[in-house]
Amino acid sequence: MCGIVGYTGPREAGPILMEGLSRLEYRGYDSAGIALVDEEGQMFVEKKAGKLANLSTAIAERTPHSAMGIAHTRWATHGRPNDLNAHPHADCSGKITVIHNGIIENFRELRDGLEARGHRLESETDTEALAHLVEEAYAGDLADAVRAALRRVEGAYAIAVMHRDEHGRLVGARKDVPLIVGLNGEESFIASDVAAILAHTNRVIFLEEGDIADVRPSGVEITNVAGVPQDRAETVIDWSPEVAEKGGFEHFMLKEIHEQPNALRQALAGRVTRDHRIHVPEIEAMIPTLGTITRIELVACGTASYAAQVGASALEAWTGLPARVTVGSEFRYSPPPLDAGTLVIAVTQSGETADTIAPTRLARERGCPIIAVTNTVGSAITREAGAVLFLQAGPEIAVAASKTFVTQVTTLVVLAAAIARIRGSMTEAAEIELAHALRDLPDAAQRALELNAPHASDLARRYVNSRGFMFVGRGATYPAALEGALKLKEISYVHAEGYPAGELKHGPISLLDAECPLVAIATRSSTYDKLISNVMEGRARDARVIAVATEGDLQIERFADDVAWVPATHEAVSSVLAIIPLQLFAYHMAIARGTDVDQPRNLAKSVTVE
Repeated sequence: MCGIVGYTGPREAGPILMEGLSRLEYRGYDSAGIALVDEEGQMFVEKKAGKLANLSTAIAERTPHSAMGIAHTRWATHGRPNDLNAHPHADCSGKITVIHNGIIENFRELRDGLEARGHRLESETDTEALAHLVEEAYAGDLADAVRAALRRVEGAYAIAVMHRDEHGRLVGARKDVPLIVGLNGEESFIASDVAAILAHTNRVIFLEEGDIADVRPSGVEITNVAGVPQDRAETVIDWSPEVAEKGGFEHFMLKEIHEQPNALRQALAGRVTRDHRIHVPEIEAMIPTLGTITRIELVACGTASYAAQVGASALEAWTGLPARVTVGSEFRYSPPPLDAGTLVIAVTQSGETADTIAPTRLARERGCPIIAVTNTVGSAITREAGAVLFLQAGPEIAVAASKTFVTQVTTLVVLAAAIARIRGSMTEAAEIELAHALRDLPDAAQRALELNAPHASDLARRYVNSRGFMFVGRGATYPAALEGALKLKEISYVHAEGYPAGELKHGPISLLDAECPLVAIATRSSTYDKLISNVMEGRARDARVIAVATEGDLQIERFADDVAWVPATHEAVSSVLAIIPLQLFAYHMAIARGTDVDQPRNLAKSVTVE
């Protein structure tokens, strides 16, 4: 999730753009770049890997006078985080520059075609293809060229485009990724977030799906990709710049919970094809090895270990191979048999988790093929693996994981299906059914937010004085119970336990009473009836019951005091939707108890010690 800012108007563009980037650096910090058209009409471009400070230093004494420019802070997806892959990207002539947030799914096909037609593409990115597509379509009108180029693009994007010879003009566009236009008299702005421009204007237009914005100092004209004018309302923002960094939300965690639909779109981009098949190019080089493995070990810690449990279940069900999750800190001290026939999948949000890296290195030393699943390009775990699947969730600022959990689950399910297909153990019908569910998952997550966000605060207040909570699930919903309990512990400091529902009667039921509610993940599944029986055991002990249930369930309200509804989905990814009301519940419990939501006590975002 990258940061975009553009300016056109009477003032010096360079300082405005750099200040805007500083407000957006939390969105991406692998590299940064700026493009300005100077007083002589020449294009100035500077790009630097690393934090924004590196770019600031590089241009400190040589920023040209300019009244128009675009700038970008990058969180890498395609291509390593280096100077060459940093944005902006230019066309062959150097007259057109493009910055981009999102993923172009058909970029390989586009790049191959461009190169065959004589274009020189220098980076590893998907974005560079956009600059050359605009170049091919350009016939004197930048907005027309952008519209023509985007008609050839598949995927998600927010872009800003500039042409050296069109003074004062910027063109922006969005599809599945946010982009706004800011207005302030005789100057205008483009940005991926209100935070970038709020120091200069509070008048913004939130672009909608498929909008193309032709931005001039005096205002903006908006069309769709076919050139049909679109009427968009102006909004006056009353946030402070500090609140704007959080998108108007009180905390980063709440913002990140609400970012989950878009995070899922980015995680799935390029991995589910138009004909509803699973496509994971990252593991293609390992296909011969994946065809001969005999067992699978997943290693992870905390939230990642709960996501890994979903992955292990899917792998075992679809490949027929034994698949097991081991907590990273235990792996080296009672290691399983490790050899060339054992696939090890390391799952870590930061890619720097010491308790996950150490066993991964042990597995590599024993000759195991290794796949890493992480959110961080260039992290330590990527150097240990034969293949890496990036979550593409964008930066997560709050210590407690939210969008990285749902993208870990989704990415592991996609990986499991891809391995099963390689081994010939998943039918085409099953693959297509899963792919349909995955394509629908971002919209289903949005629906889950809409169903639960308005009521989560009231629900939390009703239970804020509880002594503790018992979370239960069965089968595919058990990992959601574990993660739901962890979220509550992490940020509200209320004791909570996650258990397989069938285990209640083997000890934990002794804790249940009127002061210890039971939270049941009771979404539609193959174990639903068994779970309801376990819920009744809790009710018989006077425990209040909060159920997470599938829309349309006609009987759950007979067994639960409160119900959080989520849409129906494929059982393999049911935890993705089930966790959303539990995240909101934990968040509002923390608010009600007055704890520090984004930086809870005793915790850190990246645990780099064993």
